[in-house]
Parts: sequence; C-alpha cells; structure tokens
Amino acid sequence: MTTGALLAAGSLANAHGDVSPQAVDTAGLPEVGEEWLTENPYRAEAAGEETWLRAIEIGASGYNQNCARCHGLEVVSGGLAPDLRYLEAEEYGDEWFIERFRTGYTQNGITKMPAFGELLGQEAAWAIRTYVEARPDDGAIDDFSDELKALRDQFGTYAQSTDGADADAIKQRLTEIAEGIETGSGAPVADSVALRAARAIDGSAQAYATAAEILTIGLSAAN
Repeated sequence: MTTGALLAAGSLANAHGDVSPQAVDTAGLPEVGEEWLTENPYRAEAAGEETWLRAIEIGASGYNQNCARCHGLEVVSGGLAPDLRYLEAEEYGDEWFIERFRTGYTQNGITKMPAFGELLGQEAAWAIRTYVEARPDDGAIDDFSDELKALRDQFGTYAQSTDGADADAIKQRLTEIAEGIETGSGAPVADSVALRAARAIDGSAQAYATAAEILTIGLSAAN
C-alpha cells in the first residue's frame, strides 16, 4: 500500500477520537532534541542494532497502548484505519507518519485521530515508527513456518537437556531465516519471531525454553 492509499484509507477511520494517549517510557533511547526530525533516527544503519532493537521494544509497548485499538494488533489493520505496515521506510513515509502523529487527523470537524506529539514526545514517536516499519509482510513467514515449527519442537527437547545442541549453528540458521523475512514497509530487516528466537539463544536450557515460547506464540499469531 502506498502513502497515497494510506491517506485515502485514513478517511475511513471512525474511532480514533476515542483514544486517550498513554505515556510511553523511552528510557534507554538516545534523545533527539526538541526540533522535530523528518527522518527516523533509530534505524539500525543510523543508530546501531542495539538502539534499533530497544526502539522496537519501546515502540511495541507504545503502539499497543495508543494505536492498536484502531490500527490493529501487530499493526495488522482490520480495514477501517490505515495499515501502517505499508508506509514506506524512507524519508517520505517518515514525514507523513510524524506529521499525523504530531497533529492528529480531523475530518468534517470530527477527530479521527488525536494529536499525540506534545503528550508523548518525539522519542516515543520514532520508537513507534521503528516498531511499525519492522513488521513482517503478510505471508512473509509462510515459507519458513515448517522449519520454525521443527526448531520449536527441537528447542523443547533442549530445554530439558542441551546434549547435542549446537547453539552457534542454531543462531546462524535462525538469523538466515530472519534475513529472508520481508517487511511490508521495505525496511531491510523484519522484527520477526526468527530474529527474536535467535537473540534468545545463549546455549542454556532456559534460553531454549524461551526461544520455543517465542516461536510458539509467533507462529500462532502468524496463522
């Protein structure tokens, strides 16, 4: 979906005005100053992978508190509000997002979306943007679902005993899968269950249990 289509879809949203903005804790993110930027400063290529991951974590919380009611869980829209996964991960898409975030959207005197800018601030805005643009595209995980299910079952076994487990090889394979999962926005890396599971693996039985849970929940949501 192009930005133009998002703008058109925005006219269909009918519940945004009922949302009461909830504060977002942005601790751990670099401050970006008072002047509003026009390009996301928290992308990995600009801020580093750890900041990118922290922005996604904070953005997920901020999105779920303030945006999911209208734009859908995991940013999958039900059709009344724009599906933000398809807002291009580039400066043009950033400008559209930040303008709408700051000032809200009103149609025929009716508030379709409240202005979040002054209440939540710029760091929260870009964290939410980072989370949104990193969402996997529809069906992007389908080609890997069988292998991920097999890995999940294997992790369940390793959670009981790590005998025979090769943590480095497992992390490498999960990372390869993650690199093959496309975003809807065109962002280079998706915040996928494969990436989350890869980061959880450290060779311990508890880590395998955590990775198995990540895959179980993620694969269920994908279906």
